Amino acid sequence: MGIVEKSWELQRKLNKKVANIGTGKYGRVLKMATKPDSEEYYRSALITGLGILLIGCIGFLIWLTFKLTKLN
Repeated sequence: MGIVEKSWELQRKLNKKVANIGTGKYGRVLKMATKPDSEEYYRSALITGLGILLIGCIGFLIWLTFKLTKLN
């Protein structure tokens, strides 16, 4: 089997896998998914950023508590 036949076989396998993406148990979710508009994207980014900031502050407070208790 030459390189061309191997390439075509690989392409056929790939096409079969891609063809089944929309028909599986996640197909309905993928069909309903839409690209977010700018307001929705901004809101999601803001909430995610606030969550990361909150978790970072909690981690810093825990670190600071341990640091201050070791000094005494």
